[in-house]
Amino acid sequence: MTTDPRYYDMTEATWPPASVRELGPVSVREGRGGGSRVSAATVNGAASDAEIAAAEDAMHAMGQDCLFMIRDGETELDAQLAARGYAVKDPVNLWTCPTESLTDVPVPRVTAFCVWEPLAIQREIWAQGGIGPERLAVMQRVQGVKTGLLGRHRDKPAGAGFVAIHDGVAMVHALEILPHQRRAGMGAWMMRQAAFWAVENGAGELAVLCTKRNEGANGLYASLGMDCVGQYHYRILQQGD
Repeated sequence: MTTDPRYYDMTEATWPPASVRELGPVSVREGRGGGSRVSAATVNGAASDAEIAAAEDAMHAMGQDCLFMIRDGETELDAQLAARGYAVKDPVNLWTCPTESLTDVPVPRVTAFCVWEPLAIQREIWAQGGIGPERLAVMQRVQGVKTGLLGRHRDKPAGAGFVAIHDGVAMVHALEILPHQRRAGMGAWMMRQAAFWAVENGAGELAVLCTKRNEGANGLYASLGMDCVGQYHYRILQQGD
């Protein structure tokens, strides 16, 4: 699999770090607690061990773990970090599909909605899934067209999500279904709602990221006819190394 580099740009634009600092070939991101995606450094080309060490010092100074994103094909960087004591963390799949492929079935009334700013119930659902204020701050940083998703099942709140558009692609983030509302098809309905919203806002493609270990979510996206078109993983410096 060869990942189109534009997807990495799209991911950053729709889930942005607080700041990015360039240290030679290394881009160091300030995540402010917003998770791996906004906190991981990346390397453009090749970096010397001294340049990696300088990036590590910068991450320590921000109070962050030493964390790098390894994009598709960066085998030399992967080996270099492994030799420095970095362990693999959270391999990720990227799923996409044409937006119109998920608009063939209408979303039933009062099943899923698009709303921005997030309602209190959306914030509560996210909080139950470990998506707290730091990740909500990431959503607020997104520039351009964005919305929140709210799902309902049996007249009760069921799920929340976030969608933002960059370069004609609508990307879904922070999709969370309440545990007692799972196995009722809510994830699929919310993805379809995201697709309808994306079409209305001029996006021709829908995308979502998912850790490879999340079998349920990967199965959902495959069942919707989405294609796995990209991947990456992180490397984190082991404590005490």
